Amino acid sequence: MLLRDVEHGDVEAYVRMRCDPVMMAELGGPLPRQGMEAKVRRDVRRAAADTDWTKMIVPHAARPDLVAGTVTLWPHDEDGERISEIGWMVLPEYQGQGLGKQGVRTLLELARDDGRWRPIHAFPATSNAPSNGICRSLGFRLLGTQDIPFAGRVLQARHWVIDPRIDLT
Repeated sequence: MLLRDVEHGDVEAYVRMRCDPVMMAELGGPLPRQGMEAKVRRDVRRAAADTDWTKMIVPHAARPDLVAGTVTLWPHDEDGERISEIGWMVLPEYQGQGLGKQGVRTLLELARDDGRWRPIHAFPATSNAPSNGICRSLGFRLLGTQDIPFAGRVLQARHWVIDPRIDLT
């Protein structure tokens, strides 16, 4: 497994992840297909500027075009405070193989070595057992449950946090 920066050619992977009812079930349902090219362009631009890290999870180094999912780290404001947030998605045919956990751990290690991303928050849906399991197994601390806005919706999520300099096990 390796992580690579998002590229303009990743539109179809974005569509498969964000516009599919099964993939988006924990996030309130699929997003519209329209706008995915613009989202990829925005993510490529932010990755190139090194403000956000959008990484494609590649299961086999010999096939960098074959994408299993994404793991993303980005800063944003939460209740008037600047925080770093991590999120991930793994396509159905790759779920249960440990690629999500390995991708999250690898990005946390990169963040630890970079030094600017601390602490890092994650907000998986309360009903998303695999994502909550990744948080638990990688050493995130559970802060509680809260409602979070996402794509014009409000989702009930577990709020996890990790400081990769201290907590990464």
